[in-house]
Amino acid sequence: MSNGPDLDLSFNWLPFTPNRDFRREPKILARAKGMFYYDPLGRPIIDGSSGLFAVAAGHGREEITQAVGRQLDELDFAPSFYRGNPPAFLVAEKLAGILPAGLDRVFLVNSGSEAVDTAIKMVLLYHRVCGEAQRTLFVSRERAYHGVNFGGLGLSGIVNNRRHFASQLPNVPLLRHTWLAENRFTRGLPQHGGELADDLLRIIATHGAENIAAVFVEPIAGSTGVLLPPQGYLERLREITSAHGILLVFDEVICGFGRTGKAFAAQSFGVRPDILTVAKAITNGAIPMGAVAVDRGIHEAIIDSVPADQIEFFHGYTSGGHPVAAAAAIATLEIYRREELFARGEALSSYFIDQLFTLRELPVVTDIRAYGLIAGIDLAPDGKPGVRGYRLQKALFDRGLHVKTTGDAAIIAPALVAERQHIDKIVSILRRTLAEEK
Repeated sequence: MSNGPDLDLSFNWLPFTPNRDFRREPKILARAKGMFYYDPLGRPIIDGSSGLFAVAAGHGREEITQAVGRQLDELDFAPSFYRGNPPAFLVAEKLAGILPAGLDRVFLVNSGSEAVDTAIKMVLLYHRVCGEAQRTLFVSRERAYHGVNFGGLGLSGIVNNRRHFASQLPNVPLLRHTWLAENRFTRGLPQHGGELADDLLRIIATHGAENIAAVFVEPIAGSTGVLLPPQGYLERLREITSAHGILLVFDEVICGFGRTGKAFAAQSFGVRPDILTVAKAITNGAIPMGAVAVDRGIHEAIIDSVPADQIEFFHGYTSGGHPVAAAAAIATLEIYRREELFARGEALSSYFIDQLFTLRELPVVTDIRAYGLIAGIDLAPDGKPGVRGYRLQKALFDRGLHVKTTGDAAIIAPALVAERQHIDKIVSILRRTLAEEK
């Protein structure tokens, strides 16, 4: 396969990639439009994972391209320390309009990893200004992914992400993950496992509620293979945290912006956190951006803790609230609104899930989990864990399908603009390829 004109693969160190194997057998994406990528030879590759769960409105949206171009001409960069710019204020206002009620104070960052680390600092500062500085313990969950910065890494429950790196949050008790064998091939939220939320009571009994700052969870644990919350699970976490003065943080970097049928999973599941992190689809993946949505009361407690001429929150990033990224986000949010993409994704969900569940008859498929327009397909390991999943994503690419795999799980998350024909194509390639796995 051609890599394109004069493309030397030796200089760029790819993340989360076996680089030597990639250079032997490169998978290059040269352009994209709608539901498809194209390789350097022009071969179409249907995008089954919205890039990396980011391109919810489909590729090549002219509205975003034009908004970015106009903004570059008008204001290409503005510092956000002691200064503001109109697009940053406008995107925060538009986000507040679709976030859960009361989560309407927005801190802009550049990625999901930065959003999580920002939320960690907010939690610590909030408890400090409320006179409970001893609340420094964080609780996370097995198989959790909260980015790769050291704060989020400390919350991580995926062993390979943290195996080689010392954590700045070394003492993070982990709730059990929510996958249970008795829930295999359950459509929608699993019936069994709501009681797993009571793990938090055991952690409270061990460490003392007065020392616990926050619980971080992904409503749907995405990167690990799409683990769904059992019925009553998130509600129980909310009940326990509220009763003990512990903040509840939802990481919606993957499952936000229509993936669950509503703007955010918090709304789909009817559970309101205290803080919510987003990124990826906030700009349709066009330009890096993230945000932290904060309960108004938490924001006011921090803002009011010092005199008006003093800095309240000693934290931020050079490009946080970048005017060009904000312009891309504003255009993206307008596409979601105008085309009613959240509702469109919700309407397609039943067909998407029905078609994916036809794959359960294949011997190599050991479980399928799906909600809205995101699904995880577990595959029987082939010797060492992860071998089959790695081999599969390469084979699927060669047959014209891009999907994200983690270990031996394939994660399917098409754009919200997908049509039935696209779902059929994705499932057809999956079926043909998985049928060859022994």
